[in-house]
Amino acid sequence: MERSLLSIALLAVVVAVVFVHDAVPAEEIRVWGGKVEDFKDSEGRIWHGGQNEKEAWGGWIEKLPRTAEVRELTKDAEKLAKEEGYDEELFYAVSWAQWPDTVKVDLNTGKGMFNVTYLVGEHWSPNNRGFDIIIEGEVVEEEYVTPGDDEIDIKRYEGIEVKDKVMSLEFAGNPKTGAGDLNAMFSGLEIIPALAVDPKQKLATTWGALKGDRQN
Repeated sequence: MERSLLSIALLAVVVAVVFVHDAVPAEEIRVWGGKVEDFKDSEGRIWHGGQNEKEAWGGWIEKLPRTAEVRELTKDAEKLAKEEGYDEELFYAVSWAQWPDTVKVDLNTGKGMFNVTYLVGEHWSPNNRGFDIIIEGEVVEEEYVTPGDDEIDIKRYEGIEVKDKVMSLEFAGNPKTGAGDLNAMFSGLEIIPALAVDPKQKLATTWGALKGDRQN
């Protein structure tokens, strides 16, 4: 009986270790569009330049995006950025693709569940730029239309699962939007690991169950 309990305990430890190794994702990843250099925001967070490829954190794939600059932001846009906790500098440039090309980005997140925030500043086509936002092959925002000129938008998508350690994002013009401009783009991407069950708590629960069985 003692040997049986020990075997079960060892198996529980192995399972817990595998769980920790497989479930804990990579660190947060942030990217800002239209830039090659990194940017440290007022909170000390690093935003990687979206015009890079094959970096340790990931980068654009298939085709280098074009770039554009937002001349200025409206007062309302500046206020929204501040309220949401983002530096306004993040909205002054974009990575974009001339339709039918798309903007594609791969991020080396690791496996796990993630929350994704999409940031954009409109530089040219007020309320007239339409595209789909696609994450891990799923359309999370269909027929999206960007805001007015010099305005910003912030969209959040929670519980995105990555099974192969690489999160794939694509921004693809969609004629169904009825917009005259189908050139998809982004200003910023923020990828945050979603909260998961604490592996230590899971292990403690397993040991508690084993202890109870032994006492019985």
